[in-house]
Amino acid sequence: MSKEVAVILLIALAGFLVGGAYTTWKTARTMAIVLLVLALLAAGGAVAWLAS
Repeated sequence: MSKEVAVILLIALAGFLVGGAYTTWKTARTMAIVLLVLALLAAGGAVAWLAS
């Protein structure tokens, strides 16, 4: 897998997780925060992978 494909997949995962966090915010705030943290990790990993 090329570097660019991995970065695109990580960004897509981050977007999916942000959408899940937005959807669950009113019903389960703890789960929404967990999803948001995971999204930040995925986005940070994508940026770090692209920078390396």
